Amino acid sequence: MFFQILSTRLDRWLAARALAGARRRRVAPAFEEVHTALGRLRVTDTAGPGPVVVFVPDGPNVVEHYDALIRRLSPSCRVVCFDMPGFGFSLPDASYAHSLAQGAQAVLEVLDQLNIARATLAFSCANGFYALRAAQLAPHRIDGLVLSQTPSLKAMHAWAERVVPAPLKLPVLGQWLGWLFRQRAASSWYRIALPRGSDATGFREVGLHALRCGACFSLAGVVQGLLREPVAALDGVQTPCTLVWGSQDWSHHDTDPMSILHVVPHADVIRFDDCGHFPDLENSARYAQILLERISRQAQAPMETADV
Repeated sequence: MFFQILSTRLDRWLAARALAGARRRRVAPAFEEVHTALGRLRVTDTAGPGPVVVFVPDGPNVVEHYDALIRRLSPSCRVVCFDMPGFGFSLPDASYAHSLAQGAQAVLEVLDQLNIARATLAFSCANGFYALRAAQLAPHRIDGLVLSQTPSLKAMHAWAERVVPAPLKLPVLGQWLGWLFRQRAASSWYRIALPRGSDATGFREVGLHALRCGACFSLAGVVQGLLREPVAALDGVQTPCTLVWGSQDWSHHDTDPMSILHVVPHADVIRFDDCGHFPDLENSARYAQILLERISRQAQAPMETADV
């Protein structure tokens, strides 16, 4: 427990130094912050009419990676996108340990601060687990889940053991190493996360520019936080759920996307056979069509129930 506390404080200290430097140099993207108990979170909000859909980038991606998708969806939805604590330009609180409960609390506090009563959560990879916990804690506020690259927690534990270097799993040491090698790790990640032979330049340039500007990439923190969670922690979610899975994601080559059914038995699983780890961004037109269809279906569900 001592080293866990020390690691969260170290994460906060490193992030605060980087963000302070970015502000002094005026090289970081514009800051719109929402203050929560888990940290100061950078948020973009189209604030338009229509159903609400919320995205959080999967680090080292940042809000800017979602610009095109936000423009595509904004005529039909109010779109909110924010960096989770410890990622992008969101400063974590010193107590933030990337637990399921804390991640879900951050999501729900953003909804509170923006006066959003209900929303669809469109989260990816590890962030999908925070969306699932938010649906457990406040099912009346989550209309639906449209997840990307989120298997079961058990499968994610196996992925972390297989893919993440052992030192990153150690509190304090992992935080230091993750910080020192964050740009190298991000560059390598895009290479293995996208389909072989594809051009990762666009993803890499935006991600590395953000890191050079002072963005956070608390890979060690999120890995350590999720590895502490019991594998059955998310079982029993009742919220409508769709999983979009990029089949050309070489980082998840041995991960079974159907494992999500152990957590959410009613989930729809849709494969994007031409995409890697970011199907929502790699094929945003198809993804947006699926997302809007799911939102429409969720809006009709109460009427269908009343007719039965």
